[in-house]
Amino acid sequence: MLSFEKSKKAFKESSKYLPGGVNSPVRAFKNVGGDPLFIKKGVGSHIFDIDDNEYIDYVLSWGPLILGHADQKVVADLQAAVAKGTSYGAPTLLETELAKKIQKIVPSLQMMRMVSSGTEATMSAIRLARGYTHRDKIVKFIGNYHGHSDSLLVDAGSGVATFNDIHEAPGVPKNLAYDTLTVDYNDINGIKKVFKTHGNEIACVIVEPIAGNMGVIPGTREFLQTLRELTTESGSLLIFDEVMSGFRAAFHGAQSLYQIVPDLTTLGKVVGGGLPVGVFGGRKDIMQWITPEGPVYHAGTLSGNPLAMTGGISTLDQLNEDLYKEMVARTDYLAAGIKQAAVSHHVALTVHHVGTMWSYFFNAGPVNNFEDVQKSNVDYFAKFFNLLLQHGIYTAPSQFETNFMSSKHTKEDIERTILAFNTAFDEMGER
Repeated sequence: MLSFEKSKKAFKESSKYLPGGVNSPVRAFKNVGGDPLFIKKGVGSHIFDIDDNEYIDYVLSWGPLILGHADQKVVADLQAAVAKGTSYGAPTLLETELAKKIQKIVPSLQMMRMVSSGTEATMSAIRLARGYTHRDKIVKFIGNYHGHSDSLLVDAGSGVATFNDIHEAPGVPKNLAYDTLTVDYNDINGIKKVFKTHGNEIACVIVEPIAGNMGVIPGTREFLQTLRELTTESGSLLIFDEVMSGFRAAFHGAQSLYQIVPDLTTLGKVVGGGLPVGVFGGRKDIMQWITPEGPVYHAGTLSGNPLAMTGGISTLDQLNEDLYKEMVARTDYLAAGIKQAAVSHHVALTVHHVGTMWSYFFNAGPVNNFEDVQKSNVDYFAKFFNLLLQHGIYTAPSQFETNFMSSKHTKEDIERTILAFNTAFDEMGER
């Protein structure tokens, strides 16, 4: 049995100073019981806690570390950047260099603005859409999480689904909730009804084309194409929130898989190579409404800071189609192994994976929206998560979150993971 005594002590201490002992809620392990691990370091596909336990890591800082922990080139580039200063509050060539790289990979971002988080990116994109269309209402989908800004917390996934009634958002003014219309994910008839009633009032529809905050749930092609058609017809904007799926679902993002061009896109995670970065961008005529070129205000002292830009440049420089093929093949192999393990042990399990994103639901399926996710056996998940942890496998500590593959995960890592799933199923059967 692994010992977590130092982590337990550290959590007790942190709880004196930080609400719940953490700076982001899902880290608290509330959904799986026990106390969170305090991490000492990461190397490649592995992390080490302060009790010196080693784990194969599939959380990867919730997605950014597509090249694994402490990638040599990223670290070297960041060390060189730090020596020149950490922030200037003034333009650098790095900002333009990263923007060019992003545009080359995701061409729909004709113009973009760098920010410091995914939440800031989606919040700013919503404000821009409202300013551009002169409309107030927005549409989002139940279980999609777009950061913790007020308008987007209604019916949100991720930590909101883990800790609260998803339909409630304490602290959010009712008038803001009134202007946020929610629909079930993948519900074509539902979104058509909303547009029939409110079409000329809707500023934008924001959607995760591949949901990653209630586990991995792909949008159907017909659903996303319907969103494109309805927004175009009504004069609304379509925003693809690819903070999670960008560079994860595919090299060119989820929009390349569906061949649907949104008006605006938000990015994050991989773009910063492990540093805090977000991006919102899209059609040039829309982005020109952002200050100082236009009237819609956006600012950020640390937006585009040289360390974050360096992390992004260093990461994107190493990504290519061949690397993605390798990572996707590993993800496919892992997903197949997990499915087979569940079948062999007669456990109802649904495994979803797209690109380098994967998740599993203790649910016979199908799992197409948040209502389906809620049918999953979360108690079984919590026990199973802790068994995997004992076998050195670190997965997302919530049924409502996503796991990831990196370029550093080896065949041995994956075989060990499949073995751990089989062993954990055996141990669950003995209880």
